[in-house]
Amino acid sequence: MDNASNRGVPGRLVAMVESLRGHGLIVGTSETVDAARVMGVLSLADRDLLREGLAAALIRRTGQRRVFDAVFDVYFPAAVGARETIREKEPESTEQPSTVADLRDDLVAALADGGREALEDVAAAAVDALGAVQAGSGPGTAGAGWSARQTLEQLRPQTAIVRALAQRGSTTGFVERLDRDEVRRDVERFRELVQTEASRRSAEVRGRDRVAKYAVRPDASQVEFLAASREQVLELRRTVQPLARRLATRLSARRRRRNRGQVDIRRTLRRSMSYGGVPLNPVFEHRRKARPELVLLCDVSGSVAGFAGFTMLLVQALHEQFSRVRVFAFVNHTDEVTELVTGGEADPGALAERIAANANVAPWHASSDYGRALRSFVSRYGAVIGPRTSVLILGDARANHLDPDLDALRDIVGRARRTFWLNPEHEGRWGLGDSVAPAYAQVVDMHECRTVDQLSRVVGRLLPV
Repeated sequence: MDNASNRGVPGRLVAMVESLRGHGLIVGTSETVDAARVMGVLSLADRDLLREGLAAALIRRTGQRRVFDAVFDVYFPAAVGARETIREKEPESTEQPSTVADLRDDLVAALADGGREALEDVAAAAVDALGAVQAGSGPGTAGAGWSARQTLEQLRPQTAIVRALAQRGSTTGFVERLDRDEVRRDVERFRELVQTEASRRSAEVRGRDRVAKYAVRPDASQVEFLAASREQVLELRRTVQPLARRLATRLSARRRRRNRGQVDIRRTLRRSMSYGGVPLNPVFEHRRKARPELVLLCDVSGSVAGFAGFTMLLVQALHEQFSRVRVFAFVNHTDEVTELVTGGEADPGALAERIAANANVAPWHASSDYGRALRSFVSRYGAVIGPRTSVLILGDARANHLDPDLDALRDIVGRARRTFWLNPEHEGRWGLGDSVAPAYAQVVDMHECRTVDQLSRVVGRLLPV
């Protein structure tokens, strides 16, 4: 039993708050106190009402509800142990579904009916029958618990869609399309219910704190670029435009403050004569409102391509904040891809395909060669960098044991107004293996950007105004 259970309901609330913080949610002391007051008013009688009340008290940003719901289900579960299912409630049918075929028949009936309670019952029965994982005996093996992945792989809920539509009696045409979309949404809801049930049952064996830390899928802002799955990459794509709007607002506010300039003493004193010499309304010098230039130099090889593609799309959405944006991609040779970034869809996958098909970034081999790429950029495009240009270099600085050509990087830094390097690897790995990050960090400011949250903080702080 975990520590949260020993401390009762207040202990569970505190443990849940700590888990939410571990997943990137900003929950302060005042929010925790508000949540405790919500629990005092709503009590535990209505779990759904309690969920909504705690969500209102603890969540600050949109897009964090999924993580909250998963953590809430771990610390305030709907039941303890195996749940009562529909077959248990019906006296004339006491036999439990013990085969995959029986469970699939129940799932088809639940999808055809469209009720949430029926889906919950099938999810509970499926996890209980198919998801049990025995404790391993060897070193490094997982302990006992329940696996949502194991359950879904055996049950294959996507195969029940056609049978569910047949039971609904959908006709061809518009009604059938509506029913098909509804059944597909119910299948996704069933997957989530299986995950919730497996986490709940595993938490009783392995401890709530452990399951909440490792079994809850992190928020998109906390997903590491280099370890993102296909589903997480799709979720990251949806964060580009909202993130760009927040950063644009922040940059515009900084620009307005800086454009005010310093106090014009002479004009301020002249205006103060109307108030008996008291400078009530200071006059500021007006600066020339010139927007900065931005150059992106991006490694698009291997797994780093996802990070580079996301950042390129982010800058594309921010292009109105700059007088000019030039984007260059490289693997072992540098080529300009500005038109490919600004003229195509806001899709990292399609962007990577366009760059691979139209840009000359890897004429010799498919491995990164930072030294050759930096030198080719200086020789071909060095003139694009001027005294008003800020340069962002994106890459993991893994040069495959080739010459890093620090002189080429020094040339770029010397030409630009500001130069920053954004590295998607953990700082603890810089310098390991073929990484030359420490050597480059002596020439240019290098910043760790493993997640969207880190990237937004760094970009919001470093981008010129």
